[in-house]
Amino acid sequence: MKRQVRVGMVGYKFMGKAHSHAYRDLPFFFEPEAVPVLQAVAGRDRDGVEAAANQLGWASTETDWRRLIERDDIDLIDIVTPNHLHAEIAIAAAEAGKHILCEKPLALTVAEARRMARAAEQAGTVHMVCHNYRFAPAVQFAKKLIDDGRLGRIYHIRAQYLQDWIMDPNFPLVWRQRKEVTGSGALGDIGAHILDLARFLVGEFTAVTGMMETFIKERPQAEDDVRGEVDVDDATAFLARFENGAMGVFEATRFAGGNRNGNRFEINGEKGSIRWDLENMNNLEVYLEEDEKGMQGFRTIHCTEEVHPYAGAYWPPGHIIGYEHTFINLFSELMKGIAKGYSPSPNFADGLRNQMVLEGVERSAQSGGWIEISED
Repeated sequence: MKRQVRVGMVGYKFMGKAHSHAYRDLPFFFEPEAVPVLQAVAGRDRDGVEAAANQLGWASTETDWRRLIERDDIDLIDIVTPNHLHAEIAIAAAEAGKHILCEKPLALTVAEARRMARAAEQAGTVHMVCHNYRFAPAVQFAKKLIDDGRLGRIYHIRAQYLQDWIMDPNFPLVWRQRKEVTGSGALGDIGAHILDLARFLVGEFTAVTGMMETFIKERPQAEDDVRGEVDVDDATAFLARFENGAMGVFEATRFAGGNRNGNRFEINGEKGSIRWDLENMNNLEVYLEEDEKGMQGFRTIHCTEEVHPYAGAYWPPGHIIGYEHTFINLFSELMKGIAKGYSPSPNFADGLRNQMVLEGVERSAQSGGWIEISED
């Protein structure tokens, strides 16, 4: 009998559905040493959480996340709530000896993230942050090419995360546009993804300088006719320096018309370059300087063969996978970590480091200067 990991999930909407799907499909594609069991899901709305449990396959429900943590039949707490609840839930889960999976960004502030990381380390439980884009086979293959030295010394990374879902001035004020709930706007919501990919592929940030803009400063509130203030950024752009000497250019915006979910990066090195786009996530574009003259140019690698990370768990070559499979791949590492007693990357240490970069960009936007990224 494989070890069972009884999961208690807090929240059940967009990310709750993505996580539930991954837990259910993980044993179908992988053979993990530990298998997830959808034990209980928590949400404040009793009718809503019970309907979600029936649809998504959870065995029981709670209307108070504290009760979920108190239960003896829960091993892993999965946090898919708005950002302002991450720290309190994660710290309570760690103190109760539970393993933890938390959606990104890890926290609202560096101070919160540091407390979360410290609590998890002191508890000795397994912890991860759900930066699922690391686990696209093409991104993992890009990492392999870089680690194998195929690109040589890295000079540049330029990364964008472009969306357009709030461009309508009459789009209502939602929690992702309220600083007390979300921490920051486009920066923390989607900028966190591209800076995490940069850390994964290129290395640690040493300094950032950036700007932030809120184009529509008031929006209608769903509960009444009064317009409410938007106190987070609609768009952010920043430059970065890395420990290995590379330069970075980053942009995160929800005002890029026609871009539904444009998560893209290009990395340039002394021996070659790579490009990736989430909207074409199975392909990695690769350019190598060693190719003969007249034959040089970007080639498209369809990352669906067994030699490509995670791809061998799915279908024959050329049969593509999708967004939801990035979560399955991440959860396979989480279950491996729980079975063997270690916290796979990205874990809370990564989440803390990411939070330092996010906070550095915000401080830079306020001061207009460069901000050093340090552990202090």
